[in-house]
Amino acid sequence: MTLSTLRTCLLACALAACAGCATTPASRAPADEVADANAVDAKADVAATLARNGADAAMAERVKTEFLHAWNGYRQHAWGHDALLPLSNGAHDWYGQSLLMTPVDALDTMLLMGLDAQADEARELIATRLSFDRDLDVKHFEIVIRLLGGLLSGYQMTGDERLLALADDLGTRLLPAFDSPTGLPYVYVNLRTGKTHGTESNPAEAGTLLLEYGTLSRLTGKPVYFEKARRALVETWKRRSEIGLVGERFDVVTGDWTRTDSHIGARIDSYYEYLWKCWKLFGDRDCKAMWDDSIAAANRYLPEEVDGALWYGHADMATGTRTASLYGALDAFMPGLLAYSGDVERARRLQASSFAMWNAHGIEPELWDYRKGEVVSAGYPLRPEIVESAWYLYRATGDTAYSDMGRSMFDDFVRYTRTDSGFAALEGVVTKDKADDMESFVLAETFKYFYLLFAAPGTLDPEEVVLNTEAHPLRPVEEPN
Repeated sequence: MTLSTLRTCLLACALAACAGCATTPASRAPADEVADANAVDAKADVAATLARNGADAAMAERVKTEFLHAWNGYRQHAWGHDALLPLSNGAHDWYGQSLLMTPVDALDTMLLMGLDAQADEARELIATRLSFDRDLDVKHFEIVIRLLGGLLSGYQMTGDERLLALADDLGTRLLPAFDSPTGLPYVYVNLRTGKTHGTESNPAEAGTLLLEYGTLSRLTGKPVYFEKARRALVETWKRRSEIGLVGERFDVVTGDWTRTDSHIGARIDSYYEYLWKCWKLFGDRDCKAMWDDSIAAANRYLPEEVDGALWYGHADMATGTRTASLYGALDAFMPGLLAYSGDVERARRLQASSFAMWNAHGIEPELWDYRKGEVVSAGYPLRPEIVESAWYLYRATGDTAYSDMGRSMFDDFVRYTRTDSGFAALEGVVTKDKADDMESFVLAETFKYFYLLFAAPGTLDPEEVVLNTEAHPLRPVEEPN
């Protein structure tokens, strides 16, 4: 038996065993049924609390106003380009030619905010000007989460078939990225030729694709999209260590790890997110089994208590030995994921640590040493993750402490990053010096999560819609017969 065949057999056995144990009705104990009933009652109580809380209309309107400030700056100074440069009032295109990153990323936020005129204008720009027939080597992961995700959510929210046609064309052009010996995607793919390059990738870039490709598959009836992305996720999970952790980087040709540091930050973060969310969106029992296996390992080896506070640090993937006491803006997604998956008390404690990191300098750094209480990487590129977690915790608990937290963070966000034409990343959170950069995710994610914290609870229900890692809302689609 070859090593590849052995791995396949082991995976099938492990998933079948795990999924079977989790879902066989005959194996359920009365205590499990009581726990399920209690969970239903708890959700009903939270829903009632959210309904009583209602909207904070003044804050929602304030967030919308600031969003429009950024959008109008883009429209005035960078229309038709990927992004606004908010200090010089110039425009930036990722690859020298525009792929309309900001309009595609911002479309569903405008729709949620009820900004119909702006959304219609952006949608027409996308439908009439966006073309993927370009000789460009693009970053597969970023194009999937931003453009493919945004086109799919835009289609589901408007019914505009032109957006689905663009998504299908893009998906077809991106598929060669998966043609590695392992099924793990190459980092870059040429939109016109399908030529690929970039062999050192990571769990996040390989494992954060199934929501988008899977939705595209179900909307178009083309199973290849789902199959390729699912295989990449499974191949990533298969390479976990004996103690269940994944490392930070691997080679997509050999499948071997090139960096074995394990954590929940950059290059790993959304791998965990999509294990849970693929279960939520598709009801895929294998994803649920992989999630259960993976989050148990992460919760065993990565957390660390420091002066009564809970943090998630770094550990060696093979041994679980602590390697660093680092946590940062990207790690701050984890409280939201924990809350979304039902581990609310752990989520509360970790969010308190994230907020303490934010308050140390009035805005969060990219990386923080929680043992020393020092900034390690001082930049702030306007990231959304801590706001995202506040929203998921608010939805899970109805506790207005999280909307209050959001209000405080929004005050800081506007105070330190607003410019005459938009919002600027910070070179450093200590000095508050601005950088001439406003990523499209600010309009896709950061403003969306701020708005959802204060809008009416019915604006978006995470039990009915699953947000991709770029905060594009995707609705379940029945699998074609």
